[in-house]
Amino acid sequence: MWNENLQVYGADKVWRQLGREGLAVARCTVERLMRDMGLRGVIRGKVVRTTISDRDAPCPADKVNRQFRADRPNQLWVSDFTYVSTWQGWLYVAFVIDVFARRIVGWRVSTTMRTDFVLDALEQALHARQPARDSPLIHHSDRGSQYLSIRYSERLAEAGVESSVGSRGDSYDNALAETINGLYKAELIHRRAPWKTREAVELATLEWVHWFNHSRLLEPIGYVPPAEAEANYYRLLASPAAMAA
Repeated sequence: MWNENLQVYGADKVWRQLGREGLAVARCTVERLMRDMGLRGVIRGKVVRTTISDRDAPCPADKVNRQFRADRPNQLWVSDFTYVSTWQGWLYVAFVIDVFARRIVGWRVSTTMRTDFVLDALEQALHARQPARDSPLIHHSDRGSQYLSIRYSERLAEAGVESSVGSRGDSYDNALAETINGLYKAELIHRRAPWKTREAVELATLEWVHWFNHSRLLEPIGYVPPAEAEANYYRLLASPAAMAA
C-alpha cells in the first residue's frame, strides 16, 4: 500500500484495503483510529477548466453522450489535461484513461498547452495498449483546441481510433476524465504542494499513476485496482466456460 494511503483514503477504503491485505479489523475501529489520529480522506476541490474551445474547427460527433461505460478494455478512452503550479511556472498534465477499468494508459507533463503534449500522451497510450483494428475503439475528449487539431485527428484516424467530442461544452461531457483529474489534484498535487520543478512533478506523477493503476481501490469497479479489474476480465475471458460459450 502506498505509504501515504491513510491520508488519501477515507475510513471505508482503508478498511477494505486492510481486508485485502489479510488484516481483520472492524470498520468502526478504523474510523475511531483515524479520528483519533486526525486522519481523513482527501476532499476534492472545485474544478477549474483549462479547455480553450475552437468553435470554428470541424468537430466530430459526440458518440458517448455522457455514458461513460465500456464492456471491455480498449473500447472507450477519454482524454483531458489539468494544470499544476510550480516555482518555475505553470505545468500541464494530460491523461488518457481506459473507461472499462478507469486505468490510466497514457500521460504527459508539459510547460505548454500545445497539441504536442496531448499527442505525446496519446502516443504513449497507443504504444502501451496496441489496440486491435478489428475491435472498435472510441477516443472521447472535450472541445479543447488541442484535441480538435488536425494533427491529433489524423493520428487517431491513422491508428484506426474513432474520434468523439462532447457536444455541449461543459464538464459533464467529459466527466470521467474530469474525475481522474480531480483525484490526481486532490491525492497528489494539493497535498504535496508547493512544487519546485517540473522534474519533481513528473516523478511524483509517475509514482501516483503506478499506484492508481495497481493499488488504488476504485468503488465503480468493485473496490479493486484498475489493473486487477482488467486481469479479472481477461481471466474470465480465457476460462473454459467463456471459451465454450
